[in-house]
Amino acid sequence: METTSLSSAADGEFAPRTTYLNTSTCGLLPRRTVAAVRALAEAIASGVTDGSGDSEMVEAARGGFARLAGVDAARVAVGSSVSVHVGLIAASLPPGAEVVAPEGEFSSVVSPFAVRGDLRMRYVPLDRLADAVGPDTALVAFSSVQSSNGRIADRKAVCAAAAAHGARTLLDATQSAGWLPLDAGEYDYTVTGGFKFLLCPRGASFLTVTEEAQRSLPPVFAGMSASDDPWGSTYGPVEQLSRTARRYDEPPAFLSYHGAERSLALLGEVGVEVIHSHVTGLAARMRAGLAGLGHEAVPEESAIVAVPGLGEREPELARAGVVVSNRAGSLRAAFHLYNTEADVDRALDVLSG
Repeated sequence: METTSLSSAADGEFAPRTTYLNTSTCGLLPRRTVAAVRALAEAIASGVTDGSGDSEMVEAARGGFARLAGVDAARVAVGSSVSVHVGLIAASLPPGAEVVAPEGEFSSVVSPFAVRGDLRMRYVPLDRLADAVGPDTALVAFSSVQSSNGRIADRKAVCAAAAAHGARTLLDATQSAGWLPLDAGEYDYTVTGGFKFLLCPRGASFLTVTEEAQRSLPPVFAGMSASDDPWGSTYGPVEQLSRTARRYDEPPAFLSYHGAERSLALLGEVGVEVIHSHVTGLAARMRAGLAGLGHEAVPEESAIVAVPGLGEREPELARAGVVVSNRAGSLRAAFHLYNTEADVDRALDVLSG
């Protein structure tokens, strides 16, 4: 595989006009990704393409995510959003099943279960999640990194507790895949929205399912895309669904997936381990600088820095060209491969005023 240094990737693929520290909301698109989306859009507009996109690009994106997630592509389904993936999993649970999740978990991870009305939802503090798993638990649903504050779940402890009680695990890697190493094979299900740290256009999202979990997960969205022979499955009921996780595919948003293939290739060239070292170093610099200003950030070795009670300063930073977010009253900054120490220092300079 081609390799690209982090600095050359940052310089060659990105040109932000702000101090952009808001990847937890939306990642910046690499130049190569923008070019791929533009090329397809122009081809569709001019009528020189047969259809709305290339299925080979979707398969390449599936493979790119599979490599990043450490699983075979046969375990990866493509779709449009985390909430749709989670809704599929929610549909597989029997009435009365218990779902355990952290308090304050992102709504897309818990709402599809909650709205059913016939499941038992139990919410516990993140640091007590593993202890909360019991013999009646059917599923533990949680994010590897919390959206609101960047806290990292004790993933090994949760998996061990779930295995001890025969519960399944659902991990949302949306706030971590792309900077925190992921082994999707450790979980029954993972869901990952592509438009944050994976740097994909919105509309690309990935679901992984173990072979064992596939036996009881219904292909609710079955259509021609759920077949290994889509163009032979265009009319009437699909006669043969894919024997892989592809049977859970939604019809792909081709513009998003043409771009996703390019973004995932870039992350593969740089390497998640390299990105992890870079972003956690920047985040540590940010936390130290905040402490020097008398602001205590949530203590965590995360790419996401959150400062409780400081969210009201987000508009001030925005006016100064520093893009962060206000989440649950906290000022939240998130770092990726395109950020530098100068970005950290600029944000601290504004906050010191």
